[in-house]
Amino acid sequence: MAILGNLLKRGIRLRESLEQDYTSSIDLQKAELRKLLIAAKDTYFGRHYYFKTILNGFKDQDTSLFYKYYTSNVPIHDYDAINEEWWSKSRDGIKGVTWPGKVKYYALSSGTSGAPSKYIPVTKDILKSMQKTGVRQLLALAKLEIDSKYYETDILMVGGSTDLKFNGTYFEGDLSGITTSQIPIWLQRFAKPDRKIAKAANWDTKLDEMVLKAKKWNVGVIVGVPAWIQLLMEKIIDHYQVSTIHDIWPNLKVFVHGGVSFKPYKRGFEKLLAEPIHYMETYLASEGFIAFQDKPDYSSMKLVLNNGIFYEFIPFTKDNFDLSGQLISNPKTFKIDEVVESQEYALLISTNAGTWRYLIGDVIEFTNVKDAEIIIKGRTKHFLSLCGEHLSLDNMNEALELTANQLNVTIKEFTVCGEAFESLFAHRWYVGVDDPVNQGRFKKLLDENLKKLNDDYRTERSAALKEVFVNFLPTSVFYSWMRAQGKVGGQHKFPRVLNNERQKEWDRFIQSKSTPSC
Repeated sequence: MAILGNLLKRGIRLRESLEQDYTSSIDLQKAELRKLLIAAKDTYFGRHYYFKTILNGFKDQDTSLFYKYYTSNVPIHDYDAINEEWWSKSRDGIKGVTWPGKVKYYALSSGTSGAPSKYIPVTKDILKSMQKTGVRQLLALAKLEIDSKYYETDILMVGGSTDLKFNGTYFEGDLSGITTSQIPIWLQRFAKPDRKIAKAANWDTKLDEMVLKAKKWNVGVIVGVPAWIQLLMEKIIDHYQVSTIHDIWPNLKVFVHGGVSFKPYKRGFEKLLAEPIHYMETYLASEGFIAFQDKPDYSSMKLVLNNGIFYEFIPFTKDNFDLSGQLISNPKTFKIDEVVESQEYALLISTNAGTWRYLIGDVIEFTNVKDAEIIIKGRTKHFLSLCGEHLSLDNMNEALELTANQLNVTIKEFTVCGEAFESLFAHRWYVGVDDPVNQGRFKKLLDENLKKLNDDYRTERSAALKEVFVNFLPTSVFYSWMRAQGKVGGQHKFPRVLNNERQKEWDRFIQSKSTPSC
């Protein structure tokens, strides 16, 4: 048994036991908001919204007064609001706009909406927070009971290019490229690919170089977005003419994934393996490292409550959001001690990157309030509801997984949109399928599974939602679209719900191909 691996194993267990958190969620969050407000009280934003006055609320015996002060002084911001008034000034080189000092990095993020890139500030403080949370997730590997020798294997991190673009004022690029360029020295020994490959801006070049190097690496852990990891593994298997990825990396034990639901990918992914591996989900957004799975083979993730982020929660209901997912004015917000299980919430965050009461666009649900455990349900604007069917991204993923299992097919990519049909409405699915499958049978099963998963959908299928269409496409078409958009590798992913404008662009892209619908 490797000495270093044994020491790491012991160290992880010791650290884990010492860092057990016995503080209540609200006490952790109250302390976190206080630290954020103190740090930013002299920024332009802090002076404008009276952070010093808000801080007085922390001294009162009324334990909820601090939150009343905060919510009454600081408005909710979406990206357009905070960017136009504040972050744009920071990108002009002005220091101390929403967070002390100058912002050196900006993560380009379009989420999965296909919209023009957003510029999300990445401060040195939030980079440190991300690193600390990353270490906390590594510590969770101790719960997997993996043999000590695996702690000396390589960690393959497949992200965006570390060759960030500098415009004279700041660096910009994919968040994974920014974070990979900041890997701690102690981790660099185990991290793959090397700096030269990680720096490659061309995704196809990076893939080819990783394939050529693959046999020289002893990969035990892979970190990345499922679509790109699966594509890489397929290329490696094909290049070396082997049966599974374990023929190249026999010590592969863990896949840490995030960015999109793993459900549509899991079936195809496991065809590339010779033996089961552990899957660990992570919730690392451009705005912060929000949560991670700290229990093996467990569906929920634990919110990070004491590392630079203060959370608020808005019930994701028709009272607070319109059918397009747009926030209605002045919604009631809740602290961590006021949430309940099985209620969907849109997430607001305030962070040490200078985001304040920021609507991140994600919808979560608490599975365990006491331990602050959550699952991601989708995006505020990735719910399809033309006529009250309220179809969530979680519904879509689960229905596709059920359908794929019933028909023994692999689905790697999909997107869906709503359209007018005979004076009422229809859903149109575009599904990436490379296996032979009966299209009519697929459509019937998908529709039936959605009806079982969603009561509103079942009701509307006998009312205003008159039809469901399914278009089969080769999976390569989805990747070609991403390549044409310049959004391959890193944290990029295909939009799961297309608005009308994006659907027209998508249809134009595929119109020359044979895409039968049913």
